[in-house]
Amino acid sequence: MGGEAGCAAAVGAEGRVKSLGLVFEDERKGCYSSGETVAGHVLLEASEPVALRALRLEAQGRATAAWGPSAGPRASASASALAVFSEVEYLNVRLSLREPPAGEGIILLQPGKHEFPFRFQLPSEPLVTSFTGKYGSIQYCVRAVLERPKVPDQSVKRELQVVSHVDVNTPALLTPVLKTQEKMVGCWFFTSGPVSLSAKIERKGYCNGEAIPIYAEIENCSSRLIVPKAAIFQTQTYLASGKTKTIRHMVANVRGNHIASGSTDTWNGKTLKIPPVTPSILDCCIIRVDYSLAVYIHIPGAKKLMLELPLVIGTIPYNGFGSRNSSIASQFSMDMSWLTLTLPEQPEAPPNYADVVSEEEFSRHIPSYPQPPNCEGEVCCPMFACIQEFRFQPPPLYAEVDPHPSDVEETQPVSFIL
Repeated sequence: MGGEAGCAAAVGAEGRVKSLGLVFEDERKGCYSSGETVAGHVLLEASEPVALRALRLEAQGRATAAWGPSAGPRASASASALAVFSEVEYLNVRLSLREPPAGEGIILLQPGKHEFPFRFQLPSEPLVTSFTGKYGSIQYCVRAVLERPKVPDQSVKRELQVVSHVDVNTPALLTPVLKTQEKMVGCWFFTSGPVSLSAKIERKGYCNGEAIPIYAEIENCSSRLIVPKAAIFQTQTYLASGKTKTIRHMVANVRGNHIASGSTDTWNGKTLKIPPVTPSILDCCIIRVDYSLAVYIHIPGAKKLMLELPLVIGTIPYNGFGSRNSSIASQFSMDMSWLTLTLPEQPEAPPNYADVVSEEEFSRHIPSYPQPPNCEGEVCCPMFACIQEFRFQPPPLYAEVDPHPSDVEETQPVSFIL
C-alpha cells in the first residue's frame, strides 16, 4: 500500500486548501483480510478559511477482466461493442467525515491543520486477494473526497492490499500427489524404446519461500540422451462476456543430470524453491490464478514427456503438526527400523579370557629372559618383571546381577522426544 501517505497538492489560485492527505493508523501493516478494521486519518491543511460542502471517505474493491479495443468501464459505446469486459464488486463503503448541520449548506474551516479520523470494518465474507495481471485486476482502495462550492472536488486515494488466507494445513492440501507416465520414442517402425517417468510431492500446499522436495524415478530405455527438468508454472485465467483468456508462464525451474540410453535416475527429494508470487486465487468468478509443478523430460527429436502435479500456493505455512503427526512418526520409525536389526534382544556377556588369549599366544608374547642371579643380602628386582607379569591381565569379572545394588529403586519413566 506504500509507506507514505497519499497527498494531493493545492488546486489553482481560487483554492485555499494547501494539502490533502490520507494516513493509515498502522502504516507498517502490509495487508488486510476480511473482517479486519481499517483505521486512519484524513489530513487537511488550509492556508485560508475554506468553505466545503462535505468530506467523505469511500472504500471500494472490485475485480475487473477486460480486453479488446478501449476495454473498460469508461469506453465509448462503439468501442464497448468490440471490447470484452466483466466486473465483480467486493467492497463498497461510504463514510461521512464532515458535513454541515441540518439547514446549512456549507462548513467553514479555519486556516491551519485539521485531522478527520475514520474507521470501518471489512466485510466478514471472504475477500479475494489483490492481483494485477495483463487482462484484469483485483484492486481495493480508500479515497477521501472533499466537496467544495464553485470548485471541483479534491480527492486523495490510497491502495489497500487485501489477502485471502489459504491454510496449507488443511487435509486437502496435505495429501501427497503422485503421477506416472510412459512414452515411446521414435515413429512408425523405428521406435527405440520407452521413456518412463514417475513423480511425487509430499503435499499439495506450499507457501512462498518454501523448497518443494521432488521425488522422481526416470528410466531411459530409448536410444537417446534425455534430460529431466522440473518447473513451477503460474496460469492466469480471465473470464469476461463468456470468453476466456489464459496466460501461462514459468516462475521457477530446476534441471537434473543427463541420463544415457539404458540408464535410470532417481530424485530423492530434489528441491525447487518457490519465489515470491501471488497466492493462489481460487474464489473469484472472473479471475483465477493456479499453480502446478511440472516434471518433464526433454527428449531430442521428440515431444517432451511431462507430468503436471497440482500445486496451491498458500499464505499460512505448514506447521508440521496436527493431522500429519501420525505419518511423520511412522516415517521416523520406518527410517530407524534398520537399527532394530543390529540390536540383540538380551545383552551378551563379554567373552571369556581364555577364549581371547590362549596359552600358546600367552607363551609367545613372553620372551625368554635369562634367569636372574641369586642375590643374597640385597634386593634384586629387574624393572621389567612387573610389566611382563601384568601384560595380559584378565578383564574384570562380569555378572548380570549388580554386585552393589542401589538402596533406592528407580521408577521414573523414560521418554524419548522425537
